[in-house]
Amino acid sequence: MTNHLLHILLKMNIKKLFLIIVLFSSCFSGQSQRISTENLKSIKLIEDSLKTQLIKLTGSAGIKERFNADSILTKMLVRSLKINNSFYHPFDSLRGVSRLYAPDSSFRIFTWQIFVSDYITRQRGAIQMKTSDGSLKLFPLIDKSDITDKMEDTVGNNLGWMGAVYYKLLLNKYQNKNFYTLIGYDANNIRSAKKIIEVLHFENNEPVFGGPYFVCNECDNKNPSRYIMEYKKEASARLNYDEELRMIVMEHLISENNEPQKKWTLIGDGDYDAFKWESGKWGFVNKIFNMVTPEGAPPIPSTIRDEKGTIDENKLDSNKP
Repeated sequence: MTNHLLHILLKMNIKKLFLIIVLFSSCFSGQSQRISTENLKSIKLIEDSLKTQLIKLTGSAGIKERFNADSILTKMLVRSLKINNSFYHPFDSLRGVSRLYAPDSSFRIFTWQIFVSDYITRQRGAIQMKTSDGSLKLFPLIDKSDITDKMEDTVGNNLGWMGAVYYKLLLNKYQNKNFYTLIGYDANNIRSAKKIIEVLHFENNEPVFGGPYFVCNECDNKNPSRYIMEYKKEASARLNYDEELRMIVMEHLISENNEPQKKWTLIGDGDYDAFKWESGKWGFVNKIFNMVTPEGAPPIPSTIRDEKGTIDENKLDSNKP
């Protein structure tokens, strides 16, 4: 009787496992069938050619060759995106191009950069919207940072973009509206680099970059339209979203020679600040990590005994579940 029951249970589990496999297979099959075999082949052929242009764009080629490669890359990318249902192809072999999908899958954004000279870097990009019929709806991103005096205060559409290669895309909601926070990098010039936080939203189905979404009373600019962290090129200052803290964490900067107005002298000092999303804005949080480890000493866990070995009852109570 026991063996018979065990046989029935095993049979049931195998059936369940088979059903799960079938369901997963159906999901993946449904995704791949959105692009026809012929269209997928066409996209991959163009993608291979795009990789060749990226090598020229990011290599040691001269400026004329880099501009030519950038022009060809842009035209070929648009041609591949015109293929029906191209939105579902990841283009994951394009190493020099950032490709980020919005968390709600309503659009994706392509960004890359071109080095004009040691002192000039320009960004390129496009937003591809998801469409019900698989047709192309594309917003080209035109970098206007070179003719903009105050990038921090500028709000613009895709034709007045401030430029960045984005590496993080977040979705926040406020009053039934979607706000997409973009975190990006700008190689800027030979002396300094920039990391940028800006909010993207859509008005009348058109993209708008920047806006009154930052509150930073500790900053020189209390309410910037975007947050720009410029620092010494070799410093590699951290700025990214922390999933556990649910905040954008950035390294606090100081001037290495006491000249903070010269952005190329700014380096991290070991402290971290942050931005936290509340009530439709990114609010500044000063020094999120307050515990400082003495210089030369390793970090140690908090103990419940003092130096004499006596148990601290308050610490003991605070460690109870």
